[in-house]
Amino acid sequence: MTVDPARRRPGIGVRMLIAQSLVLLAGAITTWVVAALIGPPLFREHLRQAGVSAGSAELMHAEEAYLYATVFSVGGAVAVSAFTAFVVSLYVSRRLQRSVSEVAAAASAVSEGRYDVRVAPQNLGEDFDALSRAFNRMAVQLQAIDTTRRQLFGDLAHEIRTPVAVLEACLEAIEDGVRSLTPDTTALMRNQSRRLVRFAGDVGDLAQAEESPVSLSFTNLDVADVITKTTAAVADRYQLKGVSLSTHLAAAHHHLRGDPQRLSQVLTNILDNALRHTPAHGHVNVRTDTEADQLVIRVVDDGDGIAAVHLPYVFERLYRADAARARDNGGSGLGLAIAKALVEAHGGNICAASRGVGSGTTITIGLPRTSTRPVSS
Repeated sequence: MTVDPARRRPGIGVRMLIAQSLVLLAGAITTWVVAALIGPPLFREHLRQAGVSAGSAELMHAEEAYLYATVFSVGGAVAVSAFTAFVVSLYVSRRLQRSVSEVAAAASAVSEGRYDVRVAPQNLGEDFDALSRAFNRMAVQLQAIDTTRRQLFGDLAHEIRTPVAVLEACLEAIEDGVRSLTPDTTALMRNQSRRLVRFAGDVGDLAQAEESPVSLSFTNLDVADVITKTTAAVADRYQLKGVSLSTHLAAAHHHLRGDPQRLSQVLTNILDNALRHTPAHGHVNVRTDTEADQLVIRVVDDGDGIAAVHLPYVFERLYRADAARARDNGGSGLGLAIAKALVEAHGGNICAASRGVGSGTTITIGLPRTSTRPVSS
């Protein structure tokens, strides 16, 4: 819907100029009223007190001189002041309107997807400089989000394409009679379908985790209890692969405020990741420490390790240091990203450390401590 230029409302610059003009007009009228109505009686009273008789030629001459002096001095001063104020107001309003128009044009460009647009400092005071900085920060964040979104969609398409292509190839081979529906074929197809289901679940978990803390249910909890239950839940998988799992807790109880299910999900994702990358007869250890105002949880394994070049990216979505091997091991590439989102939703931090390939990996989680004890039910 287009706006008729004839009916377009005036911009902020014009409005400021009109407002300033009204202020100047009010000031001029007030000055004239004071000079014309209040000044003469006061002047006449002073003359009377000085001994000038009413109706005399001296009184008339003095009043005329007063009126002339008032008209020329006050009128001249008001005219010069009005002209100066008008010029200054015109300059400021135009600068203000130009600055607002620049921000509006940049906002329109961003709305069209041009996230590289930036607003230069307006030099109109701290308020406008703060507006420029806030706009530029918003543009940078939107540009990063858009880049991540494009990359994520590409990665999602790639991740989904592989199992779908395998399933399609198997079905076509069966339809053409090249391959029969043997137990091996069924197992292959079932493995790929499970991979799709698991990947869809991980994508949903990541979306929910990144909506935190809205999706979290905070309560007073014992992290030691969460660790004990989580390690017990994954113990069978560790035993099946022949990897030992142990815990070393700094205290019998670690009380803090958080979501027990989400923290269990964090530990499960990290322990599953450690299991995938730790060979048989390896060892994974979960330990806790208290450092300053944080409870620190470390998951240490003696498995594959991570090369230094990959360490900064292990918590990014769909990132794999060894993509082919991770897919064979069943990883979606989202487990650590989910863990990072959930830990940060708790006000904590998470990082990975490794001395290199073959030297194992340590995942460290820092959670803010609290002295509040769980509420007994």
